[in-house]
Amino acid sequence: MKIAVSAAGQDIDAQIDQRFGRCDYFLIVDTDTMETRAFPNDNRNQTSGAGVQAAGFVISKGARAILTGSCGPKAMDVFNAQAIPVHTGWAGSVRSAVEAFKAEGPGASGSSEDTGGGRGVSGGGGRGMGGGGGRGMGGGGGKCGRGVAGGGRGMGGGGGQGMGGGRGMGGGCGKRNR
Repeated sequence: MKIAVSAAGQDIDAQIDQRFGRCDYFLIVDTDTMETRAFPNDNRNQTSGAGVQAAGFVISKGARAILTGSCGPKAMDVFNAQAIPVHTGWAGSVRSAVEAFKAEGPGASGSSEDTGGGRGVSGGGGRGMGGGGGRGMGGGGGKCGRGVAGGGRGMGGGGGQGMGGGRGMGGGCGKRNR
């Protein structure tokens, strides 16, 4: 599987950059062979839209998962629309993060520095698919035109950004369901 990692340098021993959309480099790592390709992030200095452009770029390179420190809501929306999981809360070297991700499987929840709190795909309170309430499709917001469907705050509970409650696509005015 190809994964994209936000990095401060061009090789697999570089540190993970905590900013997805404004990182210096994207490393695309094949988790089967550990083959790594580095790409400079040409969008990092944009005044706006860096995260969305960066998300589109790594998707175009075949990334099927993302490892990063943090990911903004607009980039997260792009990944959610493509059903690409974003694993946030990672720190340390790209190599150690990729190895931990491989060892833990698709539910990987952060680096060895992670102290809990669900920083991955299925943890509570994190950003990513199933992470809980936040921006994404679903959930009933309190204002007209926000939210596709009424109901809960996410597919996995917790608070964070992922598929779940909060702002989403759709419209309509009416009572919000709880």
